[in-house]
Amino acid sequence: MSALTGDHHDPAPSSDVRAAGGVRPGPAMSPLDGSRPFGIHFRMAWWKSLIVIVALPLTLVVTQLAFYLLAGLVEGRDPFAQDLSPLKLLGANLSTGVTALLALVLVGRFAEVPWRFVFSAPRRFDRRRLLVSFLGSLAVVGVSFALVGLTAAEAVGWTTLSITSTTVGILVVVILSTPIQAAGEEIIFRGAVLPAAGSWFRSVKPAFLTGLIISSLMFAFLHGSTDPMLFAYYLVFSVATAVMGLITRGLEAAIAFHTANNLVVTTINALFAGGGVVAVERSEGAAGGLALLIPAAASLAALTMVWLQERRRRTA
Repeated sequence: MSALTGDHHDPAPSSDVRAAGGVRPGPAMSPLDGSRPFGIHFRMAWWKSLIVIVALPLTLVVTQLAFYLLAGLVEGRDPFAQDLSPLKLLGANLSTGVTALLALVLVGRFAEVPWRFVFSAPRRFDRRRLLVSFLGSLAVVGVSFALVGLTAAEAVGWTTLSITSTTVGILVVVILSTPIQAAGEEIIFRGAVLPAAGSWFRSVKPAFLTGLIISSLMFAFLHGSTDPMLFAYYLVFSVATAVMGLITRGLEAAIAFHTANNLVVTTINALFAGGGVVAVERSEGAAGGLALLIPAAASLAALTMVWLQERRRRTA
């Protein structure tokens, strides 16, 4: 990862960096450091970074439980059952959005930088990059789960295609709120937790690797899997999206891939749930080999696609 050397091919500081710090900041100057790669481009005091790392997962868990309880009261179902009804899915997605808003507030306050630098730096957020990455990711994810359906449908619990009112409700929630959930997780883990942990080190490589390890482990743990293979898959997914941010100096590609992945996965799970709620099985032994190896390979394929796209941009 040549981006870890600090060589960004930028002949001069961007106007955004100059505006934030007055001059190109050095290691002990402005919290926004344009000499460091995206993901560890701002720094904060150690105790502030610790608050970020602790407060965000705690907020995510508490808000999700609150939304689950509310969904259970409305639907008259067990709120802690291992499944996702339309309201439980909506609650899970909204809790991620709420936590992401807190992440933006904490980073802006503690790192003393505009919140938009969570999304990209030193360049501005690029909607075209987001769209191109999303369309490419849809193709990669679509092919990967077509292969899962052909080789390991039983392992992932896909039964018969059935569309009921419950199915329609889940699909509506998926379309409306999955982008919030996917973008929210990228903001939380790759936009806030990673740089918060990385700010403990001045050297670039230790900073990025520390942030990568802490944010990826937290991402995997909070998905609640006790199956080693499924846990490993979440680690691969998290590392891939973090490196996307490093390569592109922003979260657009990671948000695009995460959104495409979750849209496809949840849609297929809803359509092949026999017309009922979507089962969530993450206990030990629940994951099948090919059912996880193929999506893991898709994460690496999407990362390769993003790298090639970025290489073409810089060459052009």
